[in-house]
Amino acid sequence: MVRRPVRVMLVDDHDVMRSGLRMLLETDPGITVVAEAADAATAVVRVQEVSPDVVCMDVQMPGTDGLQATREVLAVAPLTSVLVLTTFDRDDYLFEAVSAGASGFLVKNTPPERLVEAIKVVADGEALLAPSATRRVLDRLRRSSALVPGTAPRALPGPGLTPRETEVLERVALGESNSEVGAHLHIGTETVKTHVASLLRKLQLRDRIALVVWAHRHHVDG
Repeated sequence: MVRRPVRVMLVDDHDVMRSGLRMLLETDPGITVVAEAADAATAVVRVQEVSPDVVCMDVQMPGTDGLQATREVLAVAPLTSVLVLTTFDRDDYLFEAVSAGASGFLVKNTPPERLVEAIKVVADGEALLAPSATRRVLDRLRRSSALVPGTAPRALPGPGLTPRETEVLERVALGESNSEVGAHLHIGTETVKTHVASLLRKLQLRDRIALVVWAHRHHVDG
């Protein structure tokens, strides 16, 4: 079966940047740019009109910044994934992007092939966060429980998790990649992916980043 192209919306206040991203992305037959926006308000309107699979969101924009825009976009289009693109690899941007519900975080000087790959990954409902960035999030989580608002944490994992799923959850909570989890538990990477998918389904979470945050809020830290 031929997969349809990933439908992307670009949000950036610089016309040249949007034009350059459009030209870059549309060299890949698996991606089509369906809309653009130069500010948060326009982004919220356009995302409802065109229902993109992925929004590539700049951080620094006049008025409402891209992090708040991410919250607003996901509030009206929860099935859309947001990939945050920024010029500066700053921890505060990373933590706020995760808190806002972004599925990925990349700097703008990322190689073109990496950006294309990232868009396809988040379009598939997965998260794209380098292990080093995941560990930065975990360090912040260990210092503060205020990253993600919600109810008070519980002491035990969620409903219906198998012993193996709980083991996988503990390793993911440490910031390990699928291959690292598999090595520690002596199982294949594809098996790890299956367990992670089951965890996301059972815990009703959208991606791996949300899973890491959930695990630390509920004291599942191995």
